[in-house]
Amino acid sequence: MRLGVLDIGSNTGHLLVVDAHGGAAPLPASSHKQPLRLAEHLDDQGAVRQAGVDALVEFTAQAVRAAEDRGCSEMLAFATSAVRDAVNSEAVLKTVHERTGVQLEVLTGEDEARLTFLAVRRWFGWSAGRLAVFDIGGGSLEIAGGVDEAPDAAWSLPLGAARLARTHFRVMPDAEALRALRRDIRADIAQNAGSLLRSGRPDRAAATSKTFRSLARICGAAPSGEGPLVRRVLSLEALSERVGELTRMTPDDLARLPGVSPSRAHQIVPGALVAEACMDIFDLTELEICPWALREGVILERIDQIPHIAVG
Repeated sequence: MRLGVLDIGSNTGHLLVVDAHGGAAPLPASSHKQPLRLAEHLDDQGAVRQAGVDALVEFTAQAVRAAEDRGCSEMLAFATSAVRDAVNSEAVLKTVHERTGVQLEVLTGEDEARLTFLAVRRWFGWSAGRLAVFDIGGGSLEIAGGVDEAPDAAWSLPLGAARLARTHFRVMPDAEALRALRRDIRADIAQNAGSLLRSGRPDRAAATSKTFRSLARICGAAPSGEGPLVRRVLSLEALSERVGELTRMTPDDLARLPGVSPSRAHQIVPGALVAEACMDIFDLTELEICPWALREGVILERIDQIPHIAVG
């Protein structure tokens, strides 16, 4: 079957069209995405501004037409933390439904972590053993770990790169403010660290998301043009060496770094602080970058619901 997966993230709206059937990896057929920056379209009360709602409606309508043009028999549409946490979330969802016909499913933070974990487990397989997964999105950080396809522990924290950029990096903080933010980030992550470590150290630790991919590229990982099967890692040593340097760069300098898009350059420093904190708190020397993430987890869960037809 051909599926359209509409992912309304805190940074980007993304329609991924895939050909899918049970027992096979989903095969991407086309992709259409657009920066929405919903996490940065929030007013001081935490509501999505009208400009953000209008951009969301316009992109959703485009996605519906694109999915129809590509012959999708079904579209899975979901939204994550920016819509989930907005104080006018219900009004935003109602507007999208009335103007496009699309009913967005709002995933909980735990569901984000669980589905991302499923995707990473399928990518690396059972040989990964006890697996830990970290995902820095625009609005939130997801952490999950376990030995099966469903994680033993999965939770979400409001430590997304876009959220922190909006609340702490309108201008680059001074050294004292950076230390305070670093301390707060680590305290938040450490609060539930025991739920992941209680069953033992992970045999493999992986990371997903644009933020982690960009940081890995900055620290020397292969460019995306070399394909998804190339092994890419983010080492704690390399990241820690770069963090101080990143805080001293101008926005233009950050935008010129390899793997960094101009629209996300202002999110690199907060993302780096969260990534470094994850690795320190969980005593990880490196994270392996996984090309599959939440979208693939949503697809895989849907594929699992398709009855397998016996052959012969």
